[in-house]
Amino acid sequence: MSFRKTLKLICGFAGGSAVLVFAAAAADSSGFFGEQGGERVSRWSRFTVLQAAQPAFTPASHTPTPTGHAWDFNWDKRDPSALTNGKKKENATEDPTSEQNNSKPKATRNILLIRHSQYNLSGNSDKEKILTPLGREQAELTGQRLAALGLKYDVLIHSSMTRATETANIISKYLPGPGVELVRCDLLREGAPIEPVPPVTHWKPDAVQYHEDGARIEAAFRRYIHRADPKQKEDSYEIIVCHANVIRYFVCRALQFPPEGWLRMGLNNGSITWLTIRPSGRVALRTLGDAGFMPADKLTRT
Repeated sequence: MSFRKTLKLICGFAGGSAVLVFAAAAADSSGFFGEQGGERVSRWSRFTVLQAAQPAFTPASHTPTPTGHAWDFNWDKRDPSALTNGKKKENATEDPTSEQNNSKPKATRNILLIRHSQYNLSGNSDKEKILTPLGREQAELTGQRLAALGLKYDVLIHSSMTRATETANIISKYLPGPGVELVRCDLLREGAPIEPVPPVTHWKPDAVQYHEDGARIEAAFRRYIHRADPKQKEDSYEIIVCHANVIRYFVCRALQFPPEGWLRMGLNNGSITWLTIRPSGRVALRTLGDAGFMPADKLTRT
């Protein structure tokens, strides 16, 4: 077999294995393999040995294997079929199908999670950890972006920590409409939701902090992240201004990803994370940490 034909043959192999075969062919043409029993070893036999190191090319070997659990449609404990199942009917003639249809959510909830802007890291107390001049500018840009989306916002909920409160107050000036209600919530304060995997060396809260903060942040998730109430007739757009750890944990929980993976994501100050929750219980992540509306010199993560 000529060297040219050998080259055409090896081009049919994939990835690094092709390189290995090409090296073997070049070595063989130079007599590197030598003679065995006075006879030249067949090139085909040498290729066979090399091919044995490759994975078999079968559909099964190139199809990712599903991992984890199946999607739980009752993750928020608001699935209509689960709510009506087993309930005692007051009226024996009541149509169960009608009751279930009446209890089905019909609207979609859009939840826009905003990380607070840059703040004074040298402050000793929460009151001293106010927004920096750049942080206030970031909040202005976030407010302008939310206004430019042209959405009708129903409520603006914010963490009670100073940096989140200031960010929310600045953003609220840009929201369209007669005035969006501002709601302050202690559950949304920053904290340590769950011990991250893999662990990090620069941040190691005590076990008691995970125990206390984790329960509070999980309570915040259950309060704010769920499908619409059946009484809600129109789609809603709700803004929550809080903190990076809280947002990352919310995303993992809402998508039914392992919650201990929350620290693998990074969020810029003033960024927008958009979750959509359908009446069926399906959840979609439309954006994660969107800060593309800010100039590059305004981006920070502290």
